[in-house]
Amino acid sequence: MAEFARPGAQEWVPDGGDVAELRAAAPDCRGCELYRDATQVVFGSGTSRARLMLVGEQPGDQEDRIGEPFVGPAGRLLGDALGEAGIDSSAAYVTNAVKHFRFELRGKRRLHKSPAVAHIGACNPWLEAELKAVGPEVVVALGATAARGVLGRPAKVGAERGRALPDRLGAAEDARVVLTVHPSAVLRLRGTPDFDGEFAALIADLRTAAALLE
Repeated sequence: MAEFARPGAQEWVPDGGDVAELRAAAPDCRGCELYRDATQVVFGSGTSRARLMLVGEQPGDQEDRIGEPFVGPAGRLLGDALGEAGIDSSAAYVTNAVKHFRFELRGKRRLHKSPAVAHIGACNPWLEAELKAVGPEVVVALGATAARGVLGRPAKVGAERGRALPDRLGAAEDARVVLTVHPSAVLRLRGTPDFDGEFAALIADLRTAAALLE
């Protein structure tokens, strides 16, 4: 197995930077090896002082090519779920725990490969800086990778989803975290009998997050 240098992103993260400064600095990051094969860094987007932050796993193939988070099929499903939950997606800030696309080649296809724990740790200074710069009151962690990045520990989404948890990183005073599944997990069920129930459960978790903002 190849060994990679993963010094972590802290060297490239501007101290006390606002969202614009962080975004400008992110393309230079060499905190782990993922930058070498990805098309570009995919930084967070949205309202820079949002009350709600949505954190996913990593960019997908389309996000990597376009340079924006959640612009692929999973992002469209998430947008539908947010609308059903009564959340204005334009008022949220959206990012990922890992900023570069990790994949494996199958012929010409780039297939998603989940980030390793080392990648989550290496990229965590960016997520921590985003949380401090935006200062959300509620953070929705979409999937186990996002939950580990936000909470700083392994999390079983099925056991902890849909309820308010304390935010380890202190994004804002009394900030809370809500865990739910990544929309891509729901998307994979489309066309099966389980899809409607899982989509409804995602909406319910997002409604929990929305209620914390009231």
